[in-house]
Amino acid sequence: MAATALRALWAEPRPTQAPKPGPRDWALVAALVCWSLVEAVLRQDLAPRPLLLIAALAVLGPLPWRRTHPFIAVAVSFGTLTVIDIVRTVVGPQGALLSSISATLILTYALFRWGSAREAASGLGVILLWLPVTTVAEGAGLWETVAGYAFFLFAATLGAAVRYRTRARVRDIDQAKAREREQLARELHDTVAHHVSGIAIQAQAGRAIAAAHPERAAETLAVIEDAASRTLTELRAIVGVLRASQDTAFVPQPGVAEVEQFATHDPTSPCVEVTISGEFGDLSPAVGSAVYRLVQESITNARRHARRATRIIVAVTGDADRVRVTIDDDGSAGAGGRVAAGFGLVGMRERASLLGGTFHAGPAGQGWRVEAVLPRTGTPR
Repeated sequence: MAATALRALWAEPRPTQAPKPGPRDWALVAALVCWSLVEAVLRQDLAPRPLLLIAALAVLGPLPWRRTHPFIAVAVSFGTLTVIDIVRTVVGPQGALLSSISATLILTYALFRWGSAREAASGLGVILLWLPVTTVAEGAGLWETVAGYAFFLFAATLGAAVRYRTRARVRDIDQAKAREREQLARELHDTVAHHVSGIAIQAQAGRAIAAAHPERAAETLAVIEDAASRTLTELRAIVGVLRASQDTAFVPQPGVAEVEQFATHDPTSPCVEVTISGEFGDLSPAVGSAVYRLVQESITNARRHARRATRIIVAVTGDADRVRVTIDDDGSAGAGGRVAAGFGLVGMRERASLLGGTFHAGPAGQGWRVEAVLPRTGTPR
């Protein structure tokens, strides 16, 4: 049980929707730059100007991206400061650094607020490497050392606390929305049941009077038509409120044609190449939707778990009686990392099986391959 909990904690991803650099971030950087300039002019006990410039750039430069790239920001900042402090220790007394390096507390907070569990653990290692080095370089006493560790511990704890509080609040909001949707669906169900009962009664009455009074039977059919229209509207409402999405309108399910939308050439993530060949005109909608979901889930898994991946190749081929889907990437899976990454592979295998197809995922050459073969009609075997 404890091992499972630790694995789940270690696999925790980044929080979603991390804010991108904005005007407030640049204002913060500008304020710290001004503070550093004033301090550099007024103080006489500072280290040489080149060291001050490098230290200031290392701390202030990554600040705007501390939420979108928390580990990189921490690694660049604390790694550079570690090198500077080693130089100061080896060369001898060189004076103090600017007090604006206290902005590293902001980076520490952001690491635990916005980083994944692995990023937080790795970043913590970088911070713990720097702290004793800077303590020696500064010649800090016992109480100064304790206070320094306490400040960084507080920043990390605060970031983690805000992170989990926000997640708990989002979960509570989602549960409240789900309860409300369920309650509304029950109410609509009662209305639909009433309409269907009325349709059944009118249909029975129409059959009874059709021979003797055909004109009244026509009127009954009009009533049935109106009730059926209202029932269809209510059924649409039930489906709408039960959807997780806020959009309750009926929309076509994505299919093979929409797979091309996954093609990307973003330099910050693996390049996705999509190739579609064959005929898909008479393809079952369920199979087309399954192809889309298989590609979507495979690309998501590759981006999350394929270490050092630079390329993802998607191929969808349709022939006379089946559709073949293959997704290859050039990333490393690690020690069974992708197999234990979650329920994505289980869900894809189940979807393929329900449609009468086959599914396989595993290492292929230097990377990883996901392959599914589905019958065009989507008929279980």
